[in-house]
Amino acid sequence: MSELFDAIDALVASRAPLPSPAERRRLRHAHGLTLDEVATALRVRRATVSGWEAGRTEPRPPERDAYARLLRQLAELYPADAADTGGLAGPAGATDVEGPEGAAGTGRAHAGGPEAAAGTGPTHAGGPKGAAYRGADTAPGSSGVPAPAATAVAAGRRTASTPRPADGHGAAAESDTVVSPDSAAAPAPVPRTAPAPESAAPRRRGAPAPASRATGVPRPAGGAPRSPVPGSGAATRPGVKREARSAPGADPYAHGPLLVIDAGEDRKVTGYGVGGLVVDVPAKSLPSLVEWTLAEARLGAARLHGSGKDADPLLVLTGAACRRYGLPATLSQEERLAGRLPDGHKVLGQLDRADWRLTKRGFGPWARIYRPAQGGRRQCVQLCLPSWGALDPRSWRHAAELEPAELARVLGTYARRVMTPRGSTAVTGLELMTALNPPTRASEPDADGRRHKEHRPGSLGEDPVGCAPCEAPDGHPLLAGLPRFHQRGPDEMLFEEAYDWARELTDDECMRRHLVGIDVNLAFGAAANGAVVGLAAPPVHVTDPEFDPALPGSWLVDLSHVDLSHVLVARQWRRLAGELLPSPFTPSGERPAGPAWYATPTVAYAVELGYEVAPLEAWVRHDKGRFLDPWYKRLRDAYVGTMADLGVAEKLPPERFLSAMDGCKERDPELAIVLDAVKSTVKGGIGKLRERARGGGWKPGQAWPALARPTWRPDIRAAVISRARVNMHRKMLALAAATGRYPVAVLSDCAVYAADGPSPLDVLPYDADGRTVPGGFRLGVSPGMVKHEGTRTTLWAEEVREKYGANLNLARYIKTGEVTAHDDGE
Repeated sequence: MSELFDAIDALVASRAPLPSPAERRRLRHAHGLTLDEVATALRVRRATVSGWEAGRTEPRPPERDAYARLLRQLAELYPADAADTGGLAGPAGATDVEGPEGAAGTGRAHAGGPEAAAGTGPTHAGGPKGAAYRGADTAPGSSGVPAPAATAVAAGRRTASTPRPADGHGAAAESDTVVSPDSAAAPAPVPRTAPAPESAAPRRRGAPAPASRATGVPRPAGGAPRSPVPGSGAATRPGVKREARSAPGADPYAHGPLLVIDAGEDRKVTGYGVGGLVVDVPAKSLPSLVEWTLAEARLGAARLHGSGKDADPLLVLTGAACRRYGLPATLSQEERLAGRLPDGHKVLGQLDRADWRLTKRGFGPWARIYRPAQGGRRQCVQLCLPSWGALDPRSWRHAAELEPAELARVLGTYARRVMTPRGSTAVTGLELMTALNPPTRASEPDADGRRHKEHRPGSLGEDPVGCAPCEAPDGHPLLAGLPRFHQRGPDEMLFEEAYDWARELTDDECMRRHLVGIDVNLAFGAAANGAVVGLAAPPVHVTDPEFDPALPGSWLVDLSHVDLSHVLVARQWRRLAGELLPSPFTPSGERPAGPAWYATPTVAYAVELGYEVAPLEAWVRHDKGRFLDPWYKRLRDAYVGTMADLGVAEKLPPERFLSAMDGCKERDPELAIVLDAVKSTVKGGIGKLRERARGGGWKPGQAWPALARPTWRPDIRAAVISRARVNMHRKMLALAAATGRYPVAVLSDCAVYAADGPSPLDVLPYDADGRTVPGGFRLGVSPGMVKHEGTRTTLWAEEVREKYGANLNLARYIKTGEVTAHDDGE
């Protein structure tokens, strides 16, 4: 009979109602559990648990029984009444109070303030009137500890919790979906005092819940929440009215730079923003979505420079959202090759009838929809479609596969630390240069008191600047007179590129057990720092010039006489094994055979090594400046800040740094995506300075669109790459002079050394005080310092070179050890 009773108990338990989604989230956060910890215990995916807590899905057996057991035990530890009274909240007075619907219509007012009674108090992140924002972030000045969610209410009602102080400061938490009326945990409904106003914008709903990884507040491995980065999410701002976007003191970008738009099976559209913000989107068509974004959504970002422009709002449409608005979830093969929708597509007709325009690129993975500016006010919205390939996995890894809230966190973090994405990371890197160093500024008032637009000193200006013939890539209009199949040599073409060099191991190196790769952090960014480049004036041609290391330009000079076996190091002449070092003057590392074109940093390095130079001719730029310094500082802070969030701080001792780097990307995979995107922004932005022609219709000798940009500057790209290669050689030279260790392979910013042990500390000498070779490689997280790239055995090197050839560049494969194809150098 007991077996029958057990079966009956199990049957009843399998149908017992679960707590509301908001209550599930509250219980998890009250115990300090992360989504990953719960998912691991239940043997399901993280997104599955997130769906249960969001109310999108419900657990099924056998996981349902285990999940119900977990919730029952947590409910015994953290009763709901404790949350109602603020017993589990963070700082005193940190939670919100939802005002009566009739008083505010939809708003959340500050307790005790005059706006509370009038119903016009600030909503979460200064939301527009009538908007349904399910989520809040920590407010300015709070401790950063999120408050637990209050008990869920019946559909159409609000959640009451501890009142927020009148000044609006304190920790707020994100919220979740509306709970069904028959929920066992639902308290008595909050009475209406007046009918809610009708609005095209969505309505506020849901109870607040604590911030998590999806809200932009990263958690360490132990599960305890970290303090949010200042400005990381939308926070309630005192004095911001809901009625008018342009009201005095209102923040027009209170909800952050972007929304990830998703659609459910019921065709309901939801937007996910930074800081855990969740918005009901009322738009039924793409034109109305654009209208709603500009009129109600309060999206965008403030300018990065006083003379610049604010960033336009970005909408990221998932595949489901694309289908909801009449767009294909993916592009066909023909559309992919064209990079855009065909001109006759019905959605393009809808936009045209609503007087919206597209840029010349058309409607592709990154689309800009705009109307001509009126009264100096921009009307522009950018779309990003990950399912169309907008987020290149080489830069964004698996970001396109993330859940909407997680994708909003990744893109929002990148937007906050770098800028709102404007396209690929390369395009964004180029746009960031202009955003931080705008071409124009407002002039001083004239006699009539009017201000005019004028050139801003230190910038590249508004008009494109022509390049020198030696700086022009193949196919440039300047080279139209050359024979069709003419191959330009180094005495005709400036060829400043990164290292791709390798040599055979010496007998002594073959006796060592390991090959250790070290990689320079943000090498091109570090090279851009302090680089003096030409600005808005065209180059000037001179013959038989006297070399000036402070003058940016391109120089035709013979450097074949520079002998690396006898060089000036640390102001002393040293004898080195010059054949074991690559030449600093060519990407291949081979010694130049005669006159060639070089950028200023390369020629200056020859002088630094103690050799005289006598240029034959040059193209120089007298209008010069450190144009890239703000760009470098912005990206440096983004890189270092993200690494700090991953547990790798600056100024760590070498051993602690290597330990912190071990597995750092696994601590927060979403922040690891941001880190890769930042690095791609640096490298891609420099590469875009000399963008080549694209498209099947282009013919050599014809101009291509990139040439019309002020930022099409091959001379600046050459100067940065020259500095990066010279910096690399200078460090290798210093290490060789101090220790007698020479690289066996170099690829861009990675150098491989033979060593007795597997650690970079077996290559780089550090004393007891943590000091290493002056001017050499140093372990650390800052740009220009190095990290461990990978270690392989010497036996591995012999095997792969025997299989793929002696010219194989080991630096290309030192990280993974997998050689998938023949080396490009063969």
